[in-house]
Amino acid sequence: MDKIKGIFKNNLRQYAMLLALVVIMALFQYLTHGILLKPQNVTNLILQNSYVIILAIGMVLCILTGGNIDLSVGSVVAIVGAITGTLIVTMKVSIPVAIIIGIFVGVLIGVWQGFWIAYVRIPAFIVTLAGMLLFRGLTLIVLQGKTISPFPKAFLQISGGFVPDFLGKNPNFNATTILVSVIISVVYLMLEIKKRVSKKKYGFDVLPVPFFIAQLAVILAVLNLFAFWLATYKGIPVILVILAVLIVVYSFITTKTTFGRHIYAIGGNEKAAKLSGVNTNKVLFLTYVNMGVLSAITGIVFTARLMAATPTAGNNFELDAIAACFIGGASATGGVGTVIGAIIGALVMGVLNNGMSILGVGSDWQMAIKGSVLLAAVAFDIISKNKSK
Repeated sequence: MDKIKGIFKNNLRQYAMLLALVVIMALFQYLTHGILLKPQNVTNLILQNSYVIILAIGMVLCILTGGNIDLSVGSVVAIVGAITGTLIVTMKVSIPVAIIIGIFVGVLIGVWQGFWIAYVRIPAFIVTLAGMLLFRGLTLIVLQGKTISPFPKAFLQISGGFVPDFLGKNPNFNATTILVSVIISVVYLMLEIKKRVSKKKYGFDVLPVPFFIAQLAVILAVLNLFAFWLATYKGIPVILVILAVLIVVYSFITTKTTFGRHIYAIGGNEKAAKLSGVNTNKVLFLTYVNMGVLSAITGIVFTARLMAATPTAGNNFELDAIAACFIGGASATGGVGTVIGAIIGALVMGVLNNGMSILGVGSDWQMAIKGSVLLAAVAFDIISKNKSK
């Protein structure tokens, strides 16, 4: 029992927000008379919140380095969308080339901001605030205040397409989705068992067998239920595949690589990390280059979702991403947080938005409620730290 308490205490924020997500979903499922978790609405939740999830993955790395944030991501989304739209619609450049150029623009923006933050040591808040204004202005210049559309259908598939059903021809059920969920379940099961065996081998604390089995059962049940919902609508959205790849890659980077450990070390104590041999400037620089790349990917995804490149694209995206990270367990002082936690935070925000929209709650009350949730999440973090001291 002491082991269970210790594990729960060490992951209190993440478990608490996961429980909050379940409660919020159950509440809105009841209030909307079952509409929230209908297969079509579940798919809509993925499509509507894909941009927040991608940005939150990059933002949590920035926050981990010491509570730094990137205020420019919404404007970067807009400028990349504007450039990509101009290339595809106006200049008739091929879609793959336009996407590569769009991502390269994101790299250049990340290099520009990372240089000032990491090597000149101008505070990230100031640099990215300047970037927010600069790139929004450049967006207006590129688009000349106009909206660019229509895009080719192939480009729109990025955000609105679905993986074809290779196994069946039933239009009402996608068998490929079920097969994919079974494969993922088997791989996940094997990895968790391997991780448990490795922890026991080196003397680390592990959950008792009954709780371990219960944990696996719950996760696998949720995964396969989610797959069933998708299968009964149109199957796996293309954007979900992109999200899954990003989540796996960045979870691996933050937990299994030297670069990931250095990010946490800088957030914990930058001076100590530097004395330990960590190239803090390089790590900080690469963190913001990465944020530029993910902002560019978001810009391409959102443009495909919107089916147009507009001067107002990306407005307040930075606030959604920052809120998702803090709600998902990231510490305002850095050094604490996970990619999975940021995803949970993004889903909390997404379910709140979707549920309140279904109920007809006005945008004014939606903003007030989301602001209260964010404040409560950060207050929970501060109070928990004070108690532990």
